Amino acid sequence: MTRHLPHASGLLAICAALLLSACAGTAPTQRFADCPSSPNCLSSKASDAGHQTQPFTLRKAEDWPCLVKSAEAMGNNRIAVNEPQYVRLEYVSKLMGFVDDLELQQEASLAHVRSASRVGYSDWGVNRQRVEQLQRSYNANCGK
Repeated sequence: MTRHLPHASGLLAICAALLLSACAGTAPTQRFADCPSSPNCLSSKASDAGHQTQPFTLRKAEDWPCLVKSAEAMGNNRIAVNEPQYVRLEYVSKLMGFVDDLELQQEASLAHVRSASRVGYSDWGVNRQRVEQLQRSYNANCGK
């Protein structure tokens, strides 16, 4: 005689939904916050090598909007904040729904960048890969 648990599939669905919604984390409340000690963040304003990346050089007026469009074109994102000299995009991972924030801030002829995971300790290099991809796209399409 086989015993079935009639509510097991419903309970499993609720647990999965709670787990996935928890992956979103909360949006940053401070712009360009210092990176935590964990390896899931990098910033052009960071002083330590493990979290440091280079800012983008803006040579002409069209470079800033081109940089923002390049970041948007990378996919799986939405613009959460769009101001004249500051943009924050939210990138969502396909598998688990983890949210990473990519911040861009224009300061004179530089565009600072910060990319960080909202939850977890390690991001397996995803944020660094994202910034490097943005740098390649920017160098190919803008900033010439």
